[in-house]
Amino acid sequence: MTYLSFYRAVLLSVVLGSFLSACTSVPDEPIESQSVRIPVNQLGNSEYQTYLLANELFAGTRPARHARYAVTGFVPVGSMEFDGEEQRPLMMLGHQLEQGLITEATKRGFTAQEFKLTNDIIISDDSDRVLSRHIAQLSGLDRVDFYITGTLVHQQDGAMVNARIIDARTKDIVAAATRFFPAGLFWEQEQVTSRNGRLYRTEDEG
Repeated sequence: MTYLSFYRAVLLSVVLGSFLSACTSVPDEPIESQSVRIPVNQLGNSEYQTYLLANELFAGTRPARHARYAVTGFVPVGSMEFDGEEQRPLMMLGHQLEQGLITEATKRGFTAQEFKLTNDIIISDDSDRVLSRHIAQLSGLDRVDFYITGTLVHQQDGAMVNARIIDARTKDIVAAATRFFPAGLFWEQEQVTSRNGRLYRTEDEG
């Protein structure tokens, strides 16, 4: 090997060594991750809100083998009864909570009784059904050990739902849960306006 070739080899090794040293000495830059919050449209999410309410309500309760549960409608705390003339975006929330909690209780292993079941199938011109609100058509109610029910406290932007499980014999509240249900679950708030104490849907001017 000539002196010139030896010099070039030494120079090349020095350059490569410096380059590799620089690469290993520079720490990797952390990659910033940005979490983008996607706005969730409330409309149609009543099932999810009911699921969250049920999670809290049944958190400390386990289904007993022979216990039977009756789920009733949720009513406004002031009147304690459903008002069909009430004009609110959440006016049907009490009925929805009853049906939703029947589903949630059954999924969790609780035995829910359908106390609106009739003795026979009712056949009309346009439907067949086995559920009714007429007392004379209902079948006898079996033993009920617990009631699942609650109240609604209406507010400007929705309703506060207070659910409870009540021992039918002692009337003790064995479990309770509270959750806010926004008005946008059933009506888009941007399309609701109030005139003379009544609510009206408005067209989108955009």
